[in-house]
Amino acid sequence: MGLLNKNNEQYYLGPDGVWNSFDENYGDYQFVSIKNIINNFIIGYVGEGKIIPKVKRTDVSFHAQRALQEFSYDILPSAKSVEIEVGPLLNFILPQDYVNYIKLTHIDRGGIEKTIYPAIKTSNPIPYLQDHNYQYVFDEQNREIVKPLPSETWKKYKNKSATNTNDDNVNNADLLADNYPGRRYGLDPQHANANGVFYVDPVKGVIHFSSNIANKIVTLKYLSDGLAYDEDMKIPKLAEEALYKNIALAILSTRAGIPPVIVQQFKKDARAAKRNAKLRLSNIKIEELTQIMRGKSKQIKH
Repeated sequence: MGLLNKNNEQYYLGPDGVWNSFDENYGDYQFVSIKNIINNFIIGYVGEGKIIPKVKRTDVSFHAQRALQEFSYDILPSAKSVEIEVGPLLNFILPQDYVNYIKLTHIDRGGIEKTIYPAIKTSNPIPYLQDHNYQYVFDEQNREIVKPLPSETWKKYKNKSATNTNDDNVNNADLLADNYPGRRYGLDPQHANANGVFYVDPVKGVIHFSSNIANKIVTLKYLSDGLAYDEDMKIPKLAEEALYKNIALAILSTRAGIPPVIVQQFKKDARAAKRNAKLRLSNIKIEELTQIMRGKSKQIKH
């Protein structure tokens, strides 16, 4: 396919020989923006003779974003990934919509992802500076304890080999002794990892890496709350009705004077709509499922 760049826009050559411009929003027809969700909700649910006589647009916007956030945790495809090169500081800042990590990997020369495992036997605590009498050192201006960063725990650990994470006090002779409790032959499998380790510091919003990750390309796959940027705040059309029901439920349940039977009815409707949206977005294909299940009847030899 021929490509042409002109006036900072990209064009492709169609089968009819005509140059066509790329649509930057190509594929967005399957989504509805949060702005349109708010407008449609006010049109359909708010007004004289409707279930919600009057409501502020800011209230609808708040409940819409909260519903979108909860949907991201439960039914929406909210997994994202970022790729970054780790510098000499051996860390990078978490994305602003980060909720939890799914997987961290670095790539080799062939582009194959190598899994990086979490450092479960260390952390990066906040260090307190002490004098020669082991008393805390305070900053004279704000009268707070001086906190030198990073901590000694993490400085020592990140400079350690990723495959050498066993107790330094245990030597090879002890491991081979017959009376050594829990005698081991070689490394503990959970630490036999040459791909490096990482530690997520939720307080600082930073991921730290071991020294063998320096200058490597790392991919972070993480769970997003769906509220990072305005253009990201959109929802699949398959879950549009469920979002309307949840917004209405949130507004009615926080208002005084609403009969409990109305709130209970909307709670049932919202639960049913959310369940239907989850089924619609499950993306189950009969042909793919059949292909996978064909091998389930085979006997596995040990």
